[in-house]
Formats: sequence, structure tokens, C-alpha cells
Amino acid sequence: MSNDFHKPTLFDGSAFEAFQGGEDPAHINRVAHETAGALLNRVRDDPHPEVIDRLLTFTDDHGIDAIAELWARANPRTLPGSLWRIYLLRALIRQNPEQTAYFFERGTEVTPSIDPVVAGAESPTGPKEITELADQILRGLFTGDFAIALDRASAFCRIMSQGCASIADDAEIGAPETATTLTTRALRFETIGADLTQSAGLWRSDNLD
Repeated sequence: MSNDFHKPTLFDGSAFEAFQGGEDPAHINRVAHETAGALLNRVRDDPHPEVIDRLLTFTDDHGIDAIAELWARANPRTLPGSLWRIYLLRALIRQNPEQTAYFFERGTEVTPSIDPVVAGAESPTGPKEITELADQILRGLFTGDFAIALDRASAFCRIMSQGCASIADDAEIGAPETATTLTTRALRFETIGADLTQSAGLWRSDNLD
């Protein structure tokens, strides 16, 4: 018998799923809910500062795809769906804080609501302030009132939607492609904001799972 042993071949996730005959949506949904609930309960029961800091920077170190694999396909008005959207918003802000701050500032200028107060960003809102807002919202999920954190994120989305739509109007004549892109982005922010508002209400009635 040969003594030459070889290390086993390591397969990535997609290859392993192929051997199983594809992904089971029910299994994916169950794992999403179980991991989201376990993570949130464990951290909120013992909110150690070092653990919170690691959660805040998780996607900085491992990429947004690591979170997407767990929660991106969950219903938006569920716990994993809500967590995914907050992490996604933070990643978007950190990817381009200058542009995000520009859209946000325009949104605060044209919005008729109290959303700027609810979002809670410092004014004037530059790249530093918008990045800090993202961290505050995500931290609030684990250490503060979960529903309030969702409300702040929802207000942020509505402000961004207003800002993108306003700038799209400015670009409509001279740069129609840019206007179309920004209009689509505005609708996306509006949708996420509505989902987060519904999730906040479900959390308050103990029905977000």
C-alpha cells in the first residue's frame, strides 16, 4: 500500500452545491433565518465592544459577498432580509462616500419631511459624516433599539431617493443616460426604505423573524 498521501481536493461552495444537485430554497431560507436570529440574539445578550467592532468591519475584511451568501435571498421584510439591506447600504456608502454625501445633501435640501432628523446625520453631511452615519445605524442594530435603527436606515434611503431624483431632473436634458441611471437608483432606494419601514413595524409587534 502506498505511503504517498495527497491532500484532499477543496471545492468551493458552487462546486459542492453542484454535487448535491443544486440549492434547496427551503434550506437556504432556513439557514438565513437561523443564522440571523442566532447572531442578533447572541450579540444583543452580550454586546461586547470588540465583537461589535468586528461585526461593523466584517464586510470590510471579508467582502459583501460573505453576507450575501447568507441573507441576500431572504424576503426583504424578515430579519435576515433587513440585516442584509443594512450591510448593503453601509457597503454602498463606504464604496463612494463623496458621492453618497452629495446625493444625501441634495436630498435633505428637497425633502419635505423630517427624515433628515430621523436619519440623524451631522449637518453639513460630508464623506466623514455619512460614513459615521452608516456605522451608527449598523451598531444600533446590535446595541440599541433595533426598530429605531431600521427607521434611521429607512429615512436615509428616502433622503437618498429624493437626492438622486432631484439630480436626475437636473441631468435630464444634457445627460439623459445619467438621468435614467439616477432615476433607477432613486426607485431602488425608495423600495429599500419601504421594506425597512415595514420591518421596523414588524419588529415592534414581535413579528420580524
